[in-house]
Parts: sequence; C-alpha cells; structure tokens
Amino acid sequence: MSIQVTELTKLYDTQKAVDAISFQVKKGEIAGFLGPNGAGKSTTMKMITGYLPPTSGTASVCGFDVADKPMEVRKRVGYLPEANPLYFEMYVREYLEFSAGIHKMGNGSKQRIEDMIALTGLGKEAHKKIGALSKGYKQRVGLSQAMLHDPEVLILDEPTSGLDPNQIVEIRELIKNIGADKTVLLSTHIMQEVQAMCSRVIIINNGRIVADDSIEKLQQAKTSQNTLILQLESAIESALFGQLTNVVNFESLNGNKWKLVTDEPERLRREVMQWALNNDVNISSMQVQTESLEEVFRSLTGR
Repeated sequence: MSIQVTELTKLYDTQKAVDAISFQVKKGEIAGFLGPNGAGKSTTMKMITGYLPPTSGTASVCGFDVADKPMEVRKRVGYLPEANPLYFEMYVREYLEFSAGIHKMGNGSKQRIEDMIALTGLGKEAHKKIGALSKGYKQRVGLSQAMLHDPEVLILDEPTSGLDPNQIVEIRELIKNIGADKTVLLSTHIMQEVQAMCSRVIIINNGRIVADDSIEKLQQAKTSQNTLILQLESAIESALFGQLTNVVNFESLNGNKWKLVTDEPERLRREVMQWALNNDVNISSMQVQTESLEEVFRSLTGR
C-alpha cells in the first residue's frame, strides 16, 4: 500500500485529536478525506507526512515508516497543507528553484519547473513575486511545489481553496490525471469536488473513522429505504403496483411518474422489469435515488 495507517493516535494533553485510526490508500487511488472542522483531518495528514509526530500507532508511505525513515517518506510525498506556506518575497520561479534545490533535483529541475508552471497555469504570473499573486494563484504555486519532485504520493489539504469556478475545474482535472499513476489523499469540504475526483471516501469525526467506502456504497448503506422513480409511457391503474412484492409503498408524482419506496432497490428493479412485461407496461425511464453525499456526511458526523 502507498499509505498505511495503523492505530494512529495524537494527544494534546488529555484531548484526543486523532483516536486510533486505521486505513490504507493504494496506488492509483484518489481518496477523499472528509470531516467537520476539528475532526482530525489536518492532524492526520501532518502525521502521515512526518510534520507532526504521533502519540502512538504507525504510519508508513511506500513501505517506509514515517517515524523511522522520515527523509525517505518526504522524498516520496508531495504535501500541500491547508495554510499554504509560501515565501511572499520570492518570485514564482525563484521559489520553485529553491524547492528543487531542497529536493536535490539536479540538472533536470529547470525543465521540470517549466512543466509545473505550464501544468498549473502559472505562465502569465511566473515573473511576479508570490506576495503579489491572488489567493488562487498562490494556491497554484503551492500545488506546483507539491508536485515538483514527481512524488509517488500526494497529500492535499483543501487544494482548491480560494480558486474561482474555472480554476477549480482545471485543478480537479489536473488532480484526476495525476491520480492515474499516483496515490492521492485529499481533504475538502466541497462535496461536488469529492464526487468529481474521488474513487473512495474516508470520513473522520471526533478523531475517529466513521466511514470508509466508495461513494455509491456509502449512499446505499446510509439509506434504509431507497426510492425508485418510474416514468411510464402511459397511465396505468395504481392497483397494478400491488403485484410488486418488494415495494414498501408507492405514490404518483405527476402524470405517468411514480415513486416506489423499497428496502431492496436492485431486487425491485429486476422485479419491475418482469412486472412491466407481464402487464404490457412500457417504461420510459427507471432511476434509483439514494441519499446525497452531503446527507450521508451530515448523518455520520451528527451535523
């Protein structure tokens, strides 16, 4: 596994900021790390990257223990913290050259810097001091720095913070493309961002992992009853729905559209197809509705 976290704990005096959490993230996976403010997201990311020592438990990156091999971990991790630490008096290229020197990138660094500037859309701003940039462009500089040394693992804490809608779409696509051959763990409060980028969601609340699964499975698991929206080509007698054994209840929405509530959406879907054949009913569309990711998040975090 690219990231392996086992019983990781962080105490501040008597307060448990992170409470014995465990999870894995494999290569090629973009995992969303979600939680309300103060849940322990940033603390966990800092421990994985070696910026903060754990009280107990272990974290490893690409097989290297963060506590035992911190320099090996940092070679393989690109990190963008929530509070993007930049040197405002440096010019963009100067700062990236400085970062390349820290990573001892050598002769190939100049081309890599230009590639990152182009990739993150910094071309028109690269001649400016970082302090003169907008918040969105400062964020792009931070992303360039995180990806500069071509790390195997990217840890991104609120990577699109401060970006305008067009920039958000561009950075999402960039992260998705990067995630094809790397490991990405990203934190965000924007649910659309998670659904657009992530193959998996890890939700933390009060320092503990409360969910870890794909978006689809989380939505299904948190919905005790699912709704099947059925659009028919013509009107039918409501009594026909009494033939369906997997329906909890049903109601007409408007015209030929019906809402069927069920505990077994996939079983009902199959049953409806056979029911339509038996009763010569033509179906225009059929869609299972589940809870939104935002509703799942609120349910799990008690907000």
